[in-house]
Order: sequence, then C-alpha cells, then structure tokens
Amino acid sequence: MSLAFIFPGQGSQAVGMGKALAEAFAPARAVFAEVDSALSQNLSGLMFEGPEAELTLTANAQPALMAVSLAVVRVLEAEAGLDITRQAQFIAGHSLGEYSALAAAGTFTITDTARLLRIRGDAMQKAVPVGEGAMAALLGADIALGREIAAEAAQGQVCQVANDNGGGQVVVSGHKAAVERAMEIAKARGVKRAIALPVSAPFHCALMQPAADAMAQALATVAMRAPCVPLVANVLASPLTDADEIRKRLVEQVTGTVRWAESIAYMAHEGVDSFYELGTGKVLSGLVKRIADTATGTAVGQPADIAAFAARQSS
Repeated sequence: MSLAFIFPGQGSQAVGMGKALAEAFAPARAVFAEVDSALSQNLSGLMFEGPEAELTLTANAQPALMAVSLAVVRVLEAEAGLDITRQAQFIAGHSLGEYSALAAAGTFTITDTARLLRIRGDAMQKAVPVGEGAMAALLGADIALGREIAAEAAQGQVCQVANDNGGGQVVVSGHKAAVERAMEIAKARGVKRAIALPVSAPFHCALMQPAADAMAQALATVAMRAPCVPLVANVLASPLTDADEIRKRLVEQVTGTVRWAESIAYMAHEGVDSFYELGTGKVLSGLVKRIADTATGTAVGQPADIAAFAARQSS
C-alpha cells in the first residue's frame, strides 16, 4: 500500500469544524490555540460556533481550514503514530490546501502558515471589487472543453479555467459577464450543467494578480524548508521538493489553474493507491475514485476517523 495525504481547500468549511477534535484531543487544542495566537483572533471560537457568514469570509475560511488539517495531523501523530516522512509517498492540497500540506511536511511553521493564509485571503478578497467577478462549475466538461469555452467567452475580458477537479467537473473564473457567457456557451456545447458558484471573488484567474503580488512579497520574508516528502504542485501536477521552487509556484497558483485531476492521476500512476484527506469535509476523497479508479479516498477529520486510521495502520 502506497499513501498520499491530501488537504482540502475553500468550500469545505462549516460551522462546528474542529470542535469534536478539540474536545477529544489535546494536540488539536494546541494547534487551535497556536493559530488563534498567530492571528490575534479567536478563530477557533468562530470555527466552533459561527456565525457562518463570518466563517465563510475568505480571510477566515483559509486559516480555519488549515487549522483543522494540522490538528488532524498532530492528533494522528500522537494517537496513530503517523510519520509523514516514512509513510507518505506524496502530499498535495487543493488551492489553500497546498499551504496545509506544506505545514504538515515541515516547510512552514503553523504560525507562519496561519499568517500567510490571512494575507492570502485578504489579498484575494480585495483584488476584485465585489460583483465584478464570478466563478461557475461546468459539470460534464473535461479541461480541454473548459478551455475552449473560456476562450470563446472571454471576448476581451478575463475568463479562465480555475480548477480541473476531475470527474467531469471544471470551474471557470473571471469577469462576471464573461463567466455568464461561458455558462451559456457550455449549455450550447452540450455540457450537462453550468452552475454559478456562491463565491466572493474570482479565484485562480488573471484578475487575482494583485493577490499574487501580495503573496510574492509575503513569501519572500518567510522561512521555508524543503518538505519531508514531495509536494505535487497545483500548477504543475508534478512533484517539487526545492523550497525556492515551491515559493515560486505558490505565487503562480494564485492566478493559475488548480490541476487537481492531473495531480491525483500523476500520484496514482506513480503507485499511490490510498489517498487520505486530512481535515474538514470529504470533497477531495470523493473525487479520488472519479479520477483514479484503482485508488481509494478516505476522509480523516473526526475522532472516529482517527481511530479507524490507527486500526488500519496497525492491521
């Protein structure tokens, strides 16, 4: 059995996230306390109790998702003997999940990761005035068709493939009018469904360049170590271990496509047959089977999941 650990991105947040872990495990409480201290904010209280509208804000959701992922990692280390260096062939994360993956693999401290994600969330939110951008999911489209639709819809504006999530799910992002055109073109091209996404900004497209500039500045001042296992980078769908190269790709990722389907397919081709999604929700583990039919995806985010992981590793 060959393992990869994968880390969720924005959209997986929910009120109550991490609460059961904090109640059951001291290492989880320690992670949440460290993130609260790093941000000078009671983020854990917001995670546990809401309100949902405040938790969903990009600047809160990003560090919150990382906090739960790292809490899961620390609890697995304490309760199940997790050793990412020894057990994992690769790590990967969806968008902000790359930061969670890198924190888990020792590239960043938890404190630095929380601060970077607060900067990232703020910068992404401020990059485009509310109402000027949009994103839409094209269900039943592959990335090649998604790119054709985006190019046709642009008409002098920005419209790009933001995410290739696999299983026939492609997300486009850009100017609101261009994304609306893309939805109509998609329907005309026989795409099963085109759904406007309830997001506050058009992520992973050229409109995010101010946020990419902010992350280049922030990342230049943060200490980075090589990850203990290779990171399969969103923008490359191939592995990286050099810290300077990772820094460069994290900047590119803000405006670039999250090549998730290719990333999972690459890891499966390299022999990974078990993907463990560490953190909140089950979005990524659900996608695994649709991308790599020889692999399994398992979500680990609740106390019962910790016990199941421990039992599986000891059997």
